[in-house]
This record gives sequence, structure tokens and C-alpha cells, in this order.
Amino acid sequence: MLLAVILSACAEPPPKYAAFEGEFCSQIKLDEGRNLSVHLAPLDSLLNASTGVYTLEEGDVSMVTRAWLTEAAEKTIDIQYFIFSTDNIGLIAADYLLRAADDGVKVRVIVDDIMVEADGDDLLALDAHPNFSIKIYNPSANIGKSIGDMIKSARQDFLGFNQRMHNKTFIVDDKVVITGGRNVADEYFDYDHEYNFRDRDVLLMGQAVQEVSASFEAFWNDSQSVDILDILDTADYNLNTEVKYEYLHQYACNPNNFWPQIRERIRNLPAAFEEVMESGDLVWVKDVRFVSDVPGKNDRSEGFRGGGVCTDSLVQLIARAKKKVSIQSPYLVTTELSQNLFREAIERGVEIDILTNSLGSTDNLEAFHGYQRDRQKLLDIGVNIYEFKPDARVRYEIMTGALQETLDYAPIFGLHAKSMVVDEKIAVIGTFNLDPRSANLNTECIAIIRDDKIAGDLQMAMEIDKQPENAWKITPDFNPDGETPWQKRFSLWWRRVVPKEIL
Repeated sequence: MLLAVILSACAEPPPKYAAFEGEFCSQIKLDEGRNLSVHLAPLDSLLNASTGVYTLEEGDVSMVTRAWLTEAAEKTIDIQYFIFSTDNIGLIAADYLLRAADDGVKVRVIVDDIMVEADGDDLLALDAHPNFSIKIYNPSANIGKSIGDMIKSARQDFLGFNQRMHNKTFIVDDKVVITGGRNVADEYFDYDHEYNFRDRDVLLMGQAVQEVSASFEAFWNDSQSVDILDILDTADYNLNTEVKYEYLHQYACNPNNFWPQIRERIRNLPAAFEEVMESGDLVWVKDVRFVSDVPGKNDRSEGFRGGGVCTDSLVQLIARAKKKVSIQSPYLVTTELSQNLFREAIERGVEIDILTNSLGSTDNLEAFHGYQRDRQKLLDIGVNIYEFKPDARVRYEIMTGALQETLDYAPIFGLHAKSMVVDEKIAVIGTFNLDPRSANLNTECIAIIRDDKIAGDLQMAMEIDKQPENAWKITPDFNPDGETPWQKRFSLWWRRVVPKEIL
């Protein structure tokens, strides 16, 4: 099931919907009304003149914020994501969005085709709600396709097959936005039992939201975003919406799936929101730009090259840096262009620090092999490279405490944040990985925030992630590849067959 919202759980969801055994919803107190405008009313003068910025470092904070915004939405919820999973996060998110739709909120969802895990009847059942609409971006690989169809699509248009939508935005009433690195799955909100991400989102409210909404509309109205009803025929499915909707409601109400302490945190969020405003952690910034690639990314005239709006913006920021550029990217696959960009910056006295995943922490062996090929070259250029540890100590400060309390072991912790700080004055938070796929193929989006406090706080968080207890410093004489179990090192070896251009 689709949904870009929230929440947590600890039990494995059943594979298909069925009549739910038990009545749980009568036992809990649901949301008290849709009143986002009431909470934002005291901020009207600020919202019209600037953008409120609040960085979401912890997964559970990002999760409950989405939940509260979904409960408070009055008119619209527009969602755009690359990955949706049918795990606990996705199922409970579906319930939140359905309840919003039941209350008259118009819900629109765009999701990239290649990573949708839901079955066709699940998607159609959601879309059947009069206030719920779903579109699939570039439906060439997955929904309604057999394996043969997918292979045929890749053979006929390999470039088009690889052009995916990697944007991640969550827009409520055209007033508040969450954007950044997180997709919709347990591991992005610190609730997976095996592997979780150190990730980052940013909440924006005010002027910059207009740019995000405009980007969403561009994707929604583009021919590559196809209505689910134009992909699947409802006559081929038994939608059984009443049973499925009731299943979602009962699943989310079941305290084994959605812990009462999380509901209590969501219920108390309005008070926490007021505290954030009073403390100064919500920073009002005059200069915030939301930059998004256009649907399709480029005109294909340069094949697997061509760049995009986000690529150009990031290149310009690095080219104009004067003192220091700090980067976090889970994947570090450089090209001649990026290598020359770093070399030129270092030659004019700019320090370049990059934190990326180690072999032990990465979830993408193909991308790691692309990085491994050029690691020494980057060191020779003068780039300071750090690799994230799979057992980084910072996870105990960032990961959801409730999960840690239920396990007698620590899940692997991998880097997924995509961020940059330039001269401690400009902060960049978004979806862009430092690799050819983000540069040339996938559509991406970034928030560029010119503010000393936001940039300084982000720089501090990135410095903590580079500390010895959290990351290894790479030198010409040392890398931690050998610290990884031999099975993963063996799996890495044959990834060299993947072309660097699509990593």
C-alpha cells in the first residue's frame, strides 16, 4: 500500500488483506479535528514574508510530524515518493491518509513505478475512494507488468527505463512541506529490525512551499505520471474496498502494530510545535529555494549524460565555495566532471570533506563498487573521505528508543542522508546522491537554505557523524573494506559488470 506518512510498529504485516479478527478502534481516542490553519494562524505575517525551516534529524520525529500533519490537514495532502513499502509504516500510513480522505481532504499520490511493492488491487482500492487519487511515474517496469514485459521494456528503451522519479515531498494544505532523504518504509524511520538509515528531512512552511507545490503540479500533470486506472483494469480485480479499508483501520488501531506511546507523542505534538517556535529552533529564513528537476530530467540528446537543474545548482554552489564544502552522500560515484570540480576547488584553497557509506554499512554494492574504483583518485585530488561505520555510536542518539528497548542486538546503521554545507553559510538538504544516476537520470529535488544558523547546525551534525566512533577516516594506506565479512566482499566482486553511468 502506498503512503508517504508515518508511524511505527513492530509486528510483521500479513501478506494480504482479509477480514480482521478483533475490534481495536473503539478502544482508542482518534484525532480531535482538522485544524492546521488554527495552529499556523499566529505565524501569518512570517509565512507571507519568509520560510520557516526545521531540520528533522531523528526518524521518529520525522515520522510523528508526518502523522500529526496528516491528522491536521484541512484541504489537501500531496505526496511524491520513490519507494513505498507494504510494511508497518506503509500500512499505518495508508490508514492515516484514508481517514483524511474520509474527512474530505483531497489526497494525491505520485510514486515511481519501479519500487512500488503493492499489488494492483490494493492500489485500485485506495484510488477508488472519491478523495484519493494515485498516479504511477514511468510505468514501464512493475505495475501491471510481467517479467517478460519488464525485460521487453528495458530492451526497447534502456535509457527511458532508467529514468526514474527520485523526488520526495509531502505537502499539506499548500502550507507545510517535508522533503529530504526519507522514503516510506520501516528502515527510514528507524523501525527495521535488521538495517536502518541515518537520514535527514527538512520541514518548510511559508514562501518556499509555493515552489514545492508548483513542482508537484508539474509532475502530476506530466504525461509520464499515469493514472492507475489507465494502467490496470478494475474488471480484472476484486477490489472489496469495504473489507480492505476496515482491515487498515483495525491494523492501525491494534496496539501491537501501533504503540500507544507513539499515539501519545502525536497527540502532544501541537504543544511541542509551540515549544519549537518559542525556542528558536524553527528558523525564519528570507532566502530558501526549492530546486526540482523537470519530469524526464533531460531531452536524451546526450544519452546517459545531460545533467539537470539540481545538478547545475549543486555545481554552481561548489564552484563558488571559498573555504569549505562538507557533503554527506550514501553513494559516492564520481565522474570526470565531479572530480575536476573538486580538484579546482581544492586548488583555490577550499577544503572538501565527504562522508559516505563503508562497505560494511552500504545497502548498494553496485554503487559502492563504483566508488571503490575511484577512491584512491579522490584521495590523490585531496578530498577528505570518511566512511560511515555499520555500528556507528550516533545511532543510539538518533534511532527510535522504543525499538532499541525491544531488541537485544543493534541493527546495522547505514548512511542515507543527502546533504551539503558550503562555507557554513549555505545548507542543502534533499534527495540528490553524489552519483551519475542522480546527476543525469533520476529526477531529484533539493532545498537550498542560505542561513548561518541552519548551516551551522547542519555542519555540527555532520561533524558528529565523522567522529571516530561513527566513521573511519580514509587514507592512502587505510580503508575498512577488510573489516567486512567475506560474504559481502565476495558479493561486491562481481558488481563490476554494472556500467558506471547507471550507478
